[in-house]
Amino acid sequence: MKQQGIITLEQFIVDQQALYKDATGAFSRIFRAIELASKLVNRDVRKAGLADILGDFGSTNVQGEDQKKLDVIANDIFIQTLSRCGEVCAIISEEMDEAVFVEGAEHAPYIVSIDPLDGSSNIDVNASIGSIFSVYRRSDTSRKPDVADCLQAGKHQAAAGYVIYGSSTMLVYTTGSGVNGFTLDDGIQEFCLSHPDMRIPEDGKIFSVNEGNFQAFPEGVQQYVNWCKEKDAETKRPYGARYIGSLIADIHRNLIKGGIYLYPPTAKDPNGKLRLMYECNTMAFIVEQAGGVASTGHERVMEVLPQELHQRVPLFIGSRNMVSQAVEMYQSALRSEAHPG
Repeated sequence: MKQQGIITLEQFIVDQQALYKDATGAFSRIFRAIELASKLVNRDVRKAGLADILGDFGSTNVQGEDQKKLDVIANDIFIQTLSRCGEVCAIISEEMDEAVFVEGAEHAPYIVSIDPLDGSSNIDVNASIGSIFSVYRRSDTSRKPDVADCLQAGKHQAAAGYVIYGSSTMLVYTTGSGVNGFTLDDGIQEFCLSHPDMRIPEDGKIFSVNEGNFQAFPEGVQQYVNWCKEKDAETKRPYGARYIGSLIADIHRNLIKGGIYLYPPTAKDPNGKLRLMYECNTMAFIVEQAGGVASTGHERVMEVLPQELHQRVPLFIGSRNMVSQAVEMYQSALRSEAHPG
């Protein structure tokens, strides 16, 4: 049997870039910056138990959430590395109130959105966390960038990906031609292709939702969660319930095994809690490219036109058939409420 050689992330990107005659190498430079940032964050995550980088930083981010020390460190790392790559004119981050416009790069063609450390509530308990990123093209590079350049619908993403820091460190990304996963080889400190052409099964056996909020869910979502837990041999139910509380970890598992992740609206959070620009668009692009579906319950996530940098939307994402059924039950209940009897 012929042994396939190691393909590093950088080699893979260069090979893909060679397929496009108009490629300038900009993506390679952006991904080198993201790769370096993720390695630095991974280093700090690995030594977190030995260094004074756990716990609260003592401030809150724009979301009103306590910032963890490692959140702030990760944000600084991504901002610095992306600012130096020369291809990024602006960076928006879940951890910052406003966009960062890179000095000296006013005419650079790309904007990057980041959640530098997703699932940070899990930092102190050594559970999986990660970094999320999206890359957008500017439509007009002749002028200085502004916030309006950053407020693009997800369908305009040029690339999207995430890095998960778990039992191994993986980088998963798409540029609109499928999804590929790379695992960090600690010995050579290179991300190596380990999961080529990732595809999410059309059906799955896992549902991921915070059932602690069950009573606050809309009726249709309650119906779907109860349906997942019913015993039915034909549909191989009940499904398994898995919820880590880290968006990356839950979706990464479902991407490989098949399943659905839900963060529905509630009375307290009618728009859900996940951020469109930093979490939902990225994951929607990846899951759709892997054959899955991502919906707000009313429309395709990547069709939502953002009105502000920190906009939130509900999220139903995962295996095509599971998401379709969840959304239909949600919508059916809404129709019944609107037209009782």
